Amino acid sequence: MAVAYTKIAFTPSVKAAQLLHGSRADYARFESGGDVGHEFTLREAEYIQARDGFYQATVSETGWPYVQFRGGPAGFLKVLDAKTLGYADFRGNRQYLSVGNINADGRMALILMDYANRRRLKIWGRAKVVHESEDPDLIARLEMPAYRARIERAVVITIEAYDWNCPQHITPRFTEADIMEWATTLQQQLADLTEENARLKVNHTQPATPITLGQGPLTLVVSSVRQLTDRIRTYELCSPDATDLPEVAAGAHLSIPVQLHAGQEGTRNYSITSNPLRRDAYEIAVLKEGQGSAAVHRDLTVGMRLNCAYPGNAFELHQDIRPAVLIAGGIGITPIKAMAYALAAQGREFILHYTAKTPRDMAYRAYLALEFGSRVHFYFSDPPSAALLHVDAVMQDAPRDAVFYICGPAGLIAAARNAAEHRGIGKERVRFEHFTIQASVADQAVEIELRSSGRILHVPADQTVLQALQHAGVAVRHECGAGTCGTCAVKVLEGVPDHRDTVLTPAEKDQAGLMCVCISRAKTNRLVLDL
Repeated sequence: MAVAYTKIAFTPSVKAAQLLHGSRADYARFESGGDVGHEFTLREAEYIQARDGFYQATVSETGWPYVQFRGGPAGFLKVLDAKTLGYADFRGNRQYLSVGNINADGRMALILMDYANRRRLKIWGRAKVVHESEDPDLIARLEMPAYRARIERAVVITIEAYDWNCPQHITPRFTEADIMEWATTLQQQLADLTEENARLKVNHTQPATPITLGQGPLTLVVSSVRQLTDRIRTYELCSPDATDLPEVAAGAHLSIPVQLHAGQEGTRNYSITSNPLRRDAYEIAVLKEGQGSAAVHRDLTVGMRLNCAYPGNAFELHQDIRPAVLIAGGIGITPIKAMAYALAAQGREFILHYTAKTPRDMAYRAYLALEFGSRVHFYFSDPPSAALLHVDAVMQDAPRDAVFYICGPAGLIAAARNAAEHRGIGKERVRFEHFTIQASVADQAVEIELRSSGRILHVPADQTVLQALQHAGVAVRHECGAGTCGTCAVKVLEGVPDHRDTVLTPAEKDQAGLMCVCISRAKTNRLVLDL
């Protein structure tokens, strides 16, 4: 939330209402800082120019607001520069309410909706009416050649502030183009399934042969599959002969064999998230992200046999009486959940902090609340008005001898490291595991070129792109540090990003070329950023 927004929106009566209803402390922290938020970045510009309509409010001489919907072809509202918007005022019903209000009092508020992705941008500015005789070049710049409507004048808006509004209560709506794109995909899927069904009918008399993957000494059978969220599935793995499985401790992981492209077999490591006291089955939870995990979602079915290595553990709990503070982000809950079970069974003191983008993205939320009650705290980054996880505050409030366990995105781990260093907490008491433990390729150093200045920055393997930019004195807006809010999104002009965020849409990544510099890295040795 930008300072410029708070100066306009947070009037004395608004602050009094916030105080009355208990939200004043949360919003007070946004009222100071160097980011005043009165100039558009690339993110706002591309969002604005993709809209085909917006809601506009003006103020009449009687003090009454007048709200109007302005529509046209996508892009008719144009970003003229970092502080100025403009649009061609097409001929309408000739009441001229907005025009008259602008002439009397130029204050204007806009709301730009993206119903499909549940996003909205609020803009405040001062508007003026410009006629063709006054500035024909401006009128020509705002014309939409393919749109057959008469332009009567232009409206130019100098922005005072803007703010990305939370998506809560926005009902998704979709355009005809959206529906046609999905219908095409569904038609292709239907054709593929029809072909597969025909092939299976031909072979239905042949006895089924159990599918087996892997060469390891521990044979496991997939006994159940559950869908936890849109992109997370759990797999329960048992012994083929129903005997007890090898004993494991909280934090352990399994190396699961996967079938990659071109028939190649590989392995991917997943934390054992079930209660360590269970010996009849191991449970893993797999987020569909990346080639290996996508293969797990595609191939693992009930009855399949997996020849795995014996479980390993590089994330073990301490065994003394010191309390534990567990911090999980997204799919990083998997080892943390097992730790909570172990600590509870031993009667040891602990507290669990769990953050995700939305409640819908949070695996095991209901189970954790039921099992551990007040010892679990949930946080969400979307909607923005939800309570956010502040790692520094968690560490400040923790017992003086607590041991911290953090698992999740790189941004969350970096925030924990920085907070621990700031608080003077020794490294022995801060233990972490990235949820992509032992991924196929480790993080490598990358070279960053800033297009506007030509500066070259070297980003070491243990530093985020955002940290390198900040160290070089480059101002980049950011908030969550974990790739869940999209505030730090920057356009990539050259090179291939390694996207690790959970907020940008495929169109924003592939077509707009954006990346979240707080967490994403590079698949190439060099990136050129539009900075």
